[in-house]
Amino acid sequence: MKTNLTHVHPNANIAPNVTIDPFTTIQNNVEIGEHTWIGSNVTIMEGARIGAHCKIFPGAVIAAIPQDLKFQGEDSLALIGDYSVIRECVTINRGTAASGKTEVGAHCLIMAYSHIAHDCNIGNHCIFSNNTTLAGHINIGNYVVFSGLTAIQQFCQIGDFAYVAGGALVRKDIPPFAKVARDPLVFLGINTVGMERNGVSASRIEQVEEVYRILFKRKLHLSQAIEVVKKEVATSADRNQILDFIEKSTLGIVRGYGQKS
Repeated sequence: MKTNLTHVHPNANIAPNVTIDPFTTIQNNVEIGEHTWIGSNVTIMEGARIGAHCKIFPGAVIAAIPQDLKFQGEDSLALIGDYSVIRECVTINRGTAASGKTEVGAHCLIMAYSHIAHDCNIGNHCIFSNNTTLAGHINIGNYVVFSGLTAIQQFCQIGDFAYVAGGALVRKDIPPFAKVARDPLVFLGINTVGMERNGVSASRIEQVEEVYRILFKRKLHLSQAIEVVKKEVATSADRNQILDFIEKSTLGIVRGYGQKS
């Protein structure tokens, strides 16, 4: 471990080949995995669990206590998976008693000035563009992309491979593979580009398109459209994932212009 003008608590558990740049503070009850780089002026607070091969850029604050008046000082964690990159001035708060943790998966890119609040759960291979802001208790799947200046309401659910355009205000759940934009937020199609880039086959993409054609283009009530999908689209993991997500949604899903609930 290379240190220079840093403050590292003696009980922090840091792999020997971690690099820590000057003027960084690492508190007690912190774990950092091998080959991770911590830039200058980073603050890593109690309860941080940072994986291997991560990069934490200057100004980031990891595992600060939740900005939640219900928080009573309980023990909780902020977890960051392997190979994730946290850019300048990102803030990631640790969890509350509700779940005990805030978690960012592996291979994620969290760009500058983004905020991840308490009790959020973020999957793998996600990209948060600059100033993406998450309130508490948000669940996000894998391979999700947020463009800049996106704000997400507490308790929202966002499925795998979703794409959210810049400047979005997210108040509803976004089902898997959906591409959403505009204000108010509406469904614009499926995230074909993101799926192709990550190796999803043409046949899978075609079936996902068929599911959403029924859900969003046939001018049916959502409950009716779900029944049509079950009858007309062959059973598959993707089809079932979409339907399961929609049926479990508590906030309701983003819809298209003029669509029925």
